[in-house]
Amino acid sequence: MIQIYTGNGKGKTTAALGLALRAVGHGLKVIMIQFMKGKVNYGELESVKRLPNFKIEQYGRPDFVNPKNPDKEDIRLARQAFKRAAEVIKNKEFDIVILDEINVAVSFGLIRVEQVIELIKNTSRKIELILTGRYMPEEFIEYADSISEIREVKHHFQKGTPARKGIEY
Repeated sequence: MIQIYTGNGKGKTTAALGLALRAVGHGLKVIMIQFMKGKVNYGELESVKRLPNFKIEQYGRPDFVNPKNPDKEDIRLARQAFKRAAEVIKNKEFDIVILDEINVAVSFGLIRVEQVIELIKNTSRKIELILTGRYMPEEFIEYADSISEIREVKHHFQKGTPARKGIEY
């Protein structure tokens, strides 16, 4: 099935990680391909080292991507991530493939909507494909089996609280 976690609220990647944790507990193989993430201090990177059958690959720089003028390196890395996603889907290496922040990569113009739709169409029904990130393109709705929109009601960032190790990253 195709699942999407989107919206402006906190917890889209965390929801996908929760699904992955459950799947690994049942012996399924999971890969999370992170678009536009290149920081080495995300807590999930350390956690997966302790878990069998769960792999996270990052394709991004440690810096934020400028949505109006992405760096050529951001585009190159996003395309590399997309190529890797297509490869693992084609080879049926994993039971669950999570494309973390792909919605944002599409919104920023790093990947085209049509490419993602083609990838979805070419995904075996034996693979659970998870797409995360804000700004989900409307075109994805017809291809998804399940869409969860996480809506921000209140966020501590609004009070100036910085991201906290072990909670936000």
